[in-house]
Amino acid sequence: MEDVVSLLHGFSIALTPYNIVLMVIGIVLGVIIGVLPGLGGANGVAILLPLTFSMSPTSAIIMLSCIYWGALFGGAITSILFNIPGEPWSVATTFDGHPMAQQGRADQALTAAFTSSFVGALVAVIMITFLAPLIAKFALRFGPAEFFAVFFLTFASFIGTSRGSPFKAVASMCLGFALGAVGLDQMTGSLRLTFGSQELLAGFDFLIAVIGLFGIAEMMSSVESGLQFRGKHATIRLSVVLHTWKSLLRYWATSIRSCIIGCWMGVTPGGATPASFMSYALAKRFSKNGNNFGKGEIEGVVAPETAAHAAGTSALLPMLTLGIPGSPTAAVLLGGLMIWGLQPGPMLFIEQKEFVWGLIASMYLGNVVGLIIVLTCVPLFAAILRVPFSIIVPVILVICAVGAYTVNNNMFDIWLMLGFGIMGYVLQKLDYPLAPLVLAIVLGDKAEEGFRQALLGSQGSLTVFWSNWLVGSIMTLGLLLLFSPLITWAISKIRTGLGGHPAAAID
Repeated sequence: MEDVVSLLHGFSIALTPYNIVLMVIGIVLGVIIGVLPGLGGANGVAILLPLTFSMSPTSAIIMLSCIYWGALFGGAITSILFNIPGEPWSVATTFDGHPMAQQGRADQALTAAFTSSFVGALVAVIMITFLAPLIAKFALRFGPAEFFAVFFLTFASFIGTSRGSPFKAVASMCLGFALGAVGLDQMTGSLRLTFGSQELLAGFDFLIAVIGLFGIAEMMSSVESGLQFRGKHATIRLSVVLHTWKSLLRYWATSIRSCIIGCWMGVTPGGATPASFMSYALAKRFSKNGNNFGKGEIEGVVAPETAAHAAGTSALLPMLTLGIPGSPTAAVLLGGLMIWGLQPGPMLFIEQKEFVWGLIASMYLGNVVGLIIVLTCVPLFAAILRVPFSIIVPVILVICAVGAYTVNNNMFDIWLMLGFGIMGYVLQKLDYPLAPLVLAIVLGDKAEEGFRQALLGSQGSLTVFWSNWLVGSIMTLGLLLLFSPLITWAISKIRTGLGGHPAAAID
């Protein structure tokens, strides 16, 4: 009951006229960001983060989280109408969404996508409402060793669940650790990797790095690909919405399964993209109409959209309770909280109770506002893609430059932003993931602090990380995830060897 009362108080905070206006602005900006290929939730939040510096932390996070919800909704518009995934997790939506649009059922596909997204996000927010206080209370028992173990588990999860080469994920993360170590050592006061530069005494500002790595790098890639937009027109009528909602009731089992997959992949650092593909594959396998998937089956739209939104929303749970982001966008939001002087983690629920419950309440409201806006304004958002890309790119670059400059009012930050943009572009061309790099920049110093404090308390003995069942189990799980690609490779080699030499198998 205490949590319910706190949530109701959070609604009173989120329902102020000022915050409602920020919700609407955030949703609209987010949908625009989601519609434009090459941006995305993490990029949009990073680019627009400087706009919130003059706001209170509660209002700022409400606007940024609504940008995130809008980006999640917007990705479906380009996937269905233009066959261009506005977001990575929208790729699976194109499989059946665009064939439906080609068959003249774009309004039905869009309604199914938006409604499924709403359901997935709503289930994830309900989970956050009831689980977040429990996890936060449990995490109050954590010491330096436990916190380092959780950080280690997070880093290992990004490596173990990486879709590409695990070695590239490790290399990207190590680069992030090196960048995060630049500047003043918080424990000893010594300077590290500054090379005599006064501008680097404070290290690399997280926001500058993110704007460059995501915003500038994505724009360079988009310009190189020479995007041209040709798609279907769509308007959503009330009769189609009601008919589609009625037909979606038949796919309740798919929605429940997709919600479970999405929430799990969001809490663990799996992410919305693998959640959408996994949900689509399982829906195709268990559906009675599995053979029609890829030809315009509405269930093929429901599954990935539900899972993607559930994953994208539930990624905020570990960020709020443990200070560990479950996605690149959550990592950007985590950096924003730190800029505003807030420390995500279990103490946040005690020291900043109004902020936490105001944010959770805004998740409910933002999801409802987002559904209404996208259902009524699809033609307007789709028309954005008819603007020449040669006009869109310079506007985004100017916004990035202004955002980078306003952090410290320093021209050097703009040069840093461009440097990080070139770095991000090169890493993308070489197929190195950016998410581990960003995660290491955000959490590297905190993981180092927890590691050093734990060793100081144990007089340098590594056994402190197995001193009790809690820290020991987390560290062991982290090691298993870290070496899971190597274990999987070894098992496959053994099976291949035995399969290729029957005599060896008999011996």
